[in-house]
Amino acid sequence: MKMKSLSMAGICVVSSLLVSIPMQASAAGGTEVKVAGRTISFLENAPSGKVTFAVVFDPSKAASVAEKDEVMAAIGSGMTVGSTTIVGRPVEASAVGGAGDVVAFYITHGVNYAAVGAVAKAKKILSISSDMACVNSGACAMGVATTPAVEIVVNKATASACGASFKSAFKMMIKEV
Repeated sequence: MKMKSLSMAGICVVSSLLVSIPMQASAAGGTEVKVAGRTISFLENAPSGKVTFAVVFDPSKAASVAEKDEVMAAIGSGMTVGSTTIVGRPVEASAVGGAGDVVAFYITHGVNYAAVGAVAKAKKILSISSDMACVNSGACAMGVATTPAVEIVVNKATASACGASFKSAFKMMIKEV
């Protein structure tokens, strides 16, 4: 695994991401989806207008349901990022195949991420999680953590498999595996 050090430009971009996100006393899932939402603008051919994140959860796992609730509360009736407004749609993990027209799967902790990741790759949907094990396994294209510091990890092979290509400016401030 190759680590990239942050350039001064990368540090400035990460700092601007953090300054533009209100850091209230919200739960981690809420803050992480805000950072994940900002990353959409770094996609080549980034979407604009109203787009949907499927917030994937396992109803049999309390932590997964709680994270889903935090993420949905953070998105609210719409989270505006540049020219894009992200809306959330809760989707049970067993129903991701019928999630409809979504830009990304935001996969909560406790979900069978291998199964959801396979659907994401097959449907060419970006898969995002705050669970870095999902990224390291190759089931998720991107992982976002905000505690103790912001960390964005992209699985290059998975991102490529789902058709996600990120701009050079973004690649300077992330870790790729």
